[in-house]
Amino acid sequence: MTISKKILAPGLERLERAIAHEGLASRREAKALIVAGLVKVNGKVVKEPGFGIRVGKDTIAIKGDAQAGKESVLVYKPRSIETNKTLAKNKDLHDYFPKLTHLAPIGRLDKDSEGLIIMSNDGSLARAMTQENSSISKTYEVTVRENVTDDALRKMATGIMLDKIKTRPAVTKRLSRKSFSIVLHEGRKHQIRRMCDACHLNVESLVRTDIGFMNIGSMKPGSVRTLNEEDIAKLKR
Repeated sequence: MTISKKILAPGLERLERAIAHEGLASRREAKALIVAGLVKVNGKVVKEPGFGIRVGKDTIAIKGDAQAGKESVLVYKPRSIETNKTLAKNKDLHDYFPKLTHLAPIGRLDKDSEGLIIMSNDGSLARAMTQENSSISKTYEVTVRENVTDDALRKMATGIMLDKIKTRPAVTKRLSRKSFSIVLHEGRKHQIRRMCDACHLNVESLVRTDIGFMNIGSMKPGSVRTLNEEDIAKLKR
């Protein structure tokens, strides 16, 4: 038997979607909260996922702390460690940080790169950071074998064709004769290495130094920093 999805009247939004948009929970988590009777709309308990609300007019309240049990940390992934294991013999973040096996990495950082990555069990945070229109930038410092030319920096800043799709505009800055920084608002697979290859540059080291407002600072490979509520709120905006 096929169950059709409830069609809402114009101007209404599904309750679980509205909860996710407010960063209170992921859509799946929101459905569970609704079914459990922990969500009120205008003071009345609603147990129906898909219930239509008027965004900006109706008031949503969740019983208890929606963030209870949620944990998010900023880690410095060392070089040669995978984000997620591709071969049984390889070491990934869960092998390197055994106390964080209950958390999942948000996004990825390839094996030969190092630097910042967030690990979390907060579905709404993962959604905010990985959705197509996310405004969270990531900054990298890249060292190459060749001299970095103005032409190469300009090409990477304006966009390079990868798999027939042009990369989004980026911000580039020369740091030294053989190094530069680049700020991206997307995360295509091996993007910086492929952009460098298109500019005839061979990468020797690649470090992610910033995720949005968070900087690597004094962190070293293997460092872990717990994100507080203010950090999480900023990332979800």
